[in-house]
Amino acid sequence: MTTCGEFLVKQLEAWGVDTVFGIPGVHTVELYRGLPSSSIRHITPRHEQGAGFMADGYARVSGKPGVCFIITGPGITNILTAMGQAYADSIPMLVISSVNERARLGLGKGYLHELPNQRAMTAGVTAFSHTLMSVDELPGVLARAFAVFEGERPRPVHIELPLDIITADATHMTPAPRPTVRRPAPNRTLIREAAGLLRQAERPLLLLGGGCVAAESEARALASALDIPTALTINAKGLLPPGHPLLLGSNQSLRPVRDLALEADVVLAIGTELGETDYDVVFDGDFRLPGRLIRIDIDAQQLQRNFTPHLAIQGDARVAMRMLLAEFDPREANTSSPGARRTAAVQARLNQDFSGWAHYRQLFDCILDALPDARFVGDSTQTVYSGNHLVELDGTRRWFNASTGYGTLGYGLPAAIGAKLAEPTRPVISLMGDGGIQFTIAELASAVEARVGIIVLLWNNAGYGEIKRYMQRRDITPIAVDIYTPDLLAIARGFGCAAERARDHAHLTELLRSAPHDRPLIIEVQEAAPFHP
Repeated sequence: MTTCGEFLVKQLEAWGVDTVFGIPGVHTVELYRGLPSSSIRHITPRHEQGAGFMADGYARVSGKPGVCFIITGPGITNILTAMGQAYADSIPMLVISSVNERARLGLGKGYLHELPNQRAMTAGVTAFSHTLMSVDELPGVLARAFAVFEGERPRPVHIELPLDIITADATHMTPAPRPTVRRPAPNRTLIREAAGLLRQAERPLLLLGGGCVAAESEARALASALDIPTALTINAKGLLPPGHPLLLGSNQSLRPVRDLALEADVVLAIGTELGETDYDVVFDGDFRLPGRLIRIDIDAQQLQRNFTPHLAIQGDARVAMRMLLAEFDPREANTSSPGARRTAAVQARLNQDFSGWAHYRQLFDCILDALPDARFVGDSTQTVYSGNHLVELDGTRRWFNASTGYGTLGYGLPAAIGAKLAEPTRPVISLMGDGGIQFTIAELASAVEARVGIIVLLWNNAGYGEIKRYMQRRDITPIAVDIYTPDLLAIARGFGCAAERARDHAHLTELLRSAPHDRPLIIEVQEAAPFHP
């Protein structure tokens, strides 16, 4: 007999799933029955939150949904934080959990792992949640999930299988073909109207968000064709390469870019929420767009959030850019164009603002000199905050972190593991603080077990340094921020990792270039002892 759990594995394998993250338990062992005979690799985190963060990092790099097998009850409550981060950043994640037998649902009798309503708990962090009430439903529900991932704004999906369904007979079933789903194309008339507004603009501005990461070549061609200064959200870094004459970076919260936005007569925003963690990270409400705003987004509701557009166009970002490009003659970006001169003036002001950040710039220059192709996966920590402004990389999906949107701590380590599993040949650097790494430090064991050679750059300021500074700025006596910090290098070695404290840039370069490929390397940088070239 082929059980429903075994059939599920066959169906996922048929649709290209190659990695699953999960912790087996008495309620999910039947999901594991079919894994040994499949081509799917199973990664075992040490906490279900780690499973979700790993799936998130894997999905961002691979472009495929990250898949998790999760236990009833505590597994669901543990993974909710990771699902919240993925929901906020529009990351495809398939969470498959168990739940008590159909006859026991919602009775409150104290069955093992019982919750009143798991679906209700996941409702706020999923595109949808579904309880499988018969084996025959499974292919259709999975097809719905992949339709979300591939045909609309991607977000987590939760499917729960009652224990009596997991073991039910599915011998009569064969894997269904993967559905072919395409995101909707924009209305051509509206695209032409947008093109007309852009032709008439004297001071245009382009804002690109994470919804554009699959449209790298189109974004570069569009910025050049329009000769338009371009700001990128943090999840959109790499759409324009370093040194591009139209690149403003991810500095929309800083005064020079805000002034450019104030004077812009037409603003084109594509695939961006226009949310505060990219446009108002100083939380003063002073990012404004008084000019005519053209918004393009896959999500019709998002088109009306934060800033009301003059022209709203629903559709896929990549298709929309191609349609816009058809309305303009191609042009190569050059430093003497009007758009490039406007950009250069802003960049000159930004460089003055960044003059006090030389030690962070030197740190990232050192890293990229040693590992020019590195991918950076970050937590909420000082190196991430500074790098969001300073670092530009050639190519998307090379810089992402948890400082935007949901803003959870502990993300950087497990997400880096997932990213490395998705593309093992590229160096992956996890930017963590000593406070944040303690949320998920147990995932070092998972990385050692999976032979994942990530590099953790551990910024140690002996506590919650950024929160302490925030309290001081608000005239609050710091409390609960100068926490006890253990010997994190000794702990890392105990997990089986390589671990060193970098003395200076030369030593850091040596450590980066000699990092092991089959286990993590933790490099501690102490804030109290800044580097010297």
